[in-house]
Amino acid sequence: MPADERFAVRRESARASVPRPLTAAPAPAGVPLPPGLALRGRLATGARRPETPRGSGSGGSGSRTPRSGRGGGPRRAYERARRAWDRPLTAYYVILGSSLLITVLGLVMVYSASMIKALDISKPATYFFGKQFLAAVIGGGLMLIAARMPVKLHRGLAYPILMVTVFLMVLVQVPGIGMSVNGNQNWLYLGGPFQLQPSEFGKLALILWGADLLARKQDKRLLTQWKHMLVPLVPVAFMLLGLIMLGGDMGTAIILTAILFGLLWLAGAPTRLFAGVLGFAAVLAFLLIRTSPNRMSRLACMGVSEPDPEGGCWQAAHGIYALASGGWFGSGLGASVEKWGQLPEPHTDFIFAITGEELGLAGTLSVLALFAALGYAGIRVAGRTEDPFVRYAAGGVTTWITAQAVINIGAVLGLLPIAGVPLPLFSYGGSALLPTMFAVGLMIAFAREDPAAKAALAMRKPGVRWKTMRRRVKKRSSGER
Repeated sequence: MPADERFAVRRESARASVPRPLTAAPAPAGVPLPPGLALRGRLATGARRPETPRGSGSGGSGSRTPRSGRGGGPRRAYERARRAWDRPLTAYYVILGSSLLITVLGLVMVYSASMIKALDISKPATYFFGKQFLAAVIGGGLMLIAARMPVKLHRGLAYPILMVTVFLMVLVQVPGIGMSVNGNQNWLYLGGPFQLQPSEFGKLALILWGADLLARKQDKRLLTQWKHMLVPLVPVAFMLLGLIMLGGDMGTAIILTAILFGLLWLAGAPTRLFAGVLGFAAVLAFLLIRTSPNRMSRLACMGVSEPDPEGGCWQAAHGIYALASGGWFGSGLGASVEKWGQLPEPHTDFIFAITGEELGLAGTLSVLALFAALGYAGIRVAGRTEDPFVRYAAGGVTTWITAQAVINIGAVLGLLPIAGVPLPLFSYGGSALLPTMFAVGLMIAFAREDPAAKAALAMRKPGVRWKTMRRRVKKRSSGER
């Protein structure tokens, strides 16, 4: 055989020995190919999937199915917000964040609103701010302690707090021990510039003691009888109201009455019983207001737009002036005019008016939004728990903070009589700030006690996350990289 022919034979045999790529055999009609074999066949033959023109699809010309998580308009945004709000830790973060923001903004406004008042009494400009900052630091410690305490310990503190508060409220009425401020005998002198108002702690005492009492009666199924629902809750509440009214503090008495009604409503009081207690309280309040010229003058100042010629309703009118001059975004932080002696209480009861003058409508709406978020989170904690004590205590704290904020802001706006109560967490006053911050810590503790929130917080601890990763990662051999 010639050399050329032998070379051609070898070349053909070499080609035949090279393995060819797998190709998909033609499938019988109606029998689909397995996915792997079909893919290998497409790769071997170099076939490509026919491209679909943009704008066309299975839904018709010009229709495209949006990917999940993108677009969707307001409805999808609403669904995302609803899912985010339903997360286990939402109430925990809302209570913590809104309360801290209110406190910090309150410190800023206390400094801005009180500097002229401090200079007027020959004190440094930071006099009131320093006292409020010290109270906020102590209150922050109390909030942290209350947030870390278990629910059983809170229940154990109910009776001691009530007894200590009643003892201090009795001391207020002893001549030589109690102090009178602005006509109200409800203060104790602690030495130096520090004073204490025990009636502010009476709100916290009534909530803890009343929640523990109602929870124990619910466990024994006694709340179906009206006498067990009223006794001894209503008599003890009336005792606290009597001690408060001996000092002439009508505003604190109104808040305490609101807390009592909130506890009765949460306990499921029937309409007739609820209406009876409400009617008795209304008649008593009318008599107290009717027999006091000072309270009658406050009631007459509702809705006024200018003070009368004799100087009446001065504070109410200038509170409206401060809000009206603020405009949309205010005159600027520290640029208030009403705090220069026109508004009598710019850093306490009427600090919301100074906020409106310096920060405008945007600032006041921000404060309202923070209080609304705090109140809604409290309602969520009370509504989702299975523990009756947590439900009563969370509902009582929410009623306290919400009712006091509504009464204070309503008085500044001229919609309610001036009750003389501070704006919670915002106004100047250490005696009001300390129990309120402890109550916020109580709410944080309740939000942490939710089983879903407990699990979510446990998963966020570094040790638990590291152990979880160690369980999930497959163990490699020593020679593997």
